[in-house]
Amino acid sequence: MLAVLLTGLLLSSCTGVQSALDPAGSEAEAVATLFWAMVAGGGVIWLIVVGAVIYASHLKKKPMSETGASRVIFFGGVAFPVVVLAFLLAYAVWLMPAMRPWFGGEGEGLRRIEVTAEQYWWRVRYLDSNGGVIRETANEVHMPTGERVLFMLKAKDVIHSFWIPSIGGKMDAIPGRTNMLQLQATRPGTYRGVCAEFCGTAHALMAFSVQAMEPQAFDAWLAARPQETPVAGIEPVVGIEPVSGGQPRGLNLFLRHGCGSCHAISGTPADGALGPNLTAFGARPTVAAGTLTNTPENLARFIQYPDAIKPGVRMPGFAMLPAADVSAIALYLKGLE
Repeated sequence: MLAVLLTGLLLSSCTGVQSALDPAGSEAEAVATLFWAMVAGGGVIWLIVVGAVIYASHLKKKPMSETGASRVIFFGGVAFPVVVLAFLLAYAVWLMPAMRPWFGGEGEGLRRIEVTAEQYWWRVRYLDSNGGVIRETANEVHMPTGERVLFMLKAKDVIHSFWIPSIGGKMDAIPGRTNMLQLQATRPGTYRGVCAEFCGTAHALMAFSVQAMEPQAFDAWLAARPQETPVAGIEPVVGIEPVSGGQPRGLNLFLRHGCGSCHAISGTPADGALGPNLTAFGARPTVAAGTLTNTPENLARFIQYPDAIKPGVRMPGFAMLPAADVSAIALYLKGLE
């Protein structure tokens, strides 16, 4: 009874934004189904084998014929496990098309999202039918529910692995090639994706958020023009004020200190392509690919000491800047939605 209760408590934790056992996608549902079938089959084998051991131990007190002992060993320890394992293997093979569906071609007619893995973040581009970029973001994926989406997975430096446990299985992103992965979210929600292949020092700090939304909401998000100025309601820092031309001081400092050489912000002179695109950065839930909650304070810390927060990150630190400048840049970026 205690074992059953403990098992129930453990399985109750297998839910949430990053659980393959709480599926929110058609592929993840097949994976979860196979897992529970394996658990059930393994449990039955365990019970039979343990029962045979207990039965054989009990018969030690009574002489048992060689034929009887052989039957217990053969049926309980060999024949039954082989039959159950063969059934589970056949069931897994039968489920494979649902676990990794593919409809041939190059995904004609499907929405296409290009994801490029880099140490240690994700570049995400939404493509039109001709391969043109509709919108670019980083460390976040938006996808419609009820529709199959084609993910085009690439890597810039080393091998990474793209995995959204609640929606589907993982697939490697390999430098020099493009791997195709089709996924379908079945219910709206916010989920967590990760890199599932060790890729360096900050491998464990390379996550991304996934927003599954109704198709109409996704279309509206994709077509929306991101704001290029801070939203109303952001509390200004004392001594930080807009400068001539109507541009916020934070943007001027962002450009003056060279941030625009690595990062791009739509509608501004910042057009760098080395680092994450920061357009609509304020709407993202995290800083540094899932490492910190997206607040001005955390963003300011990361600007000053990126390597201390995320070891091995390629972004240089800006601890030499005045604190007021860093605060102004952080407030400006947080206001981009």
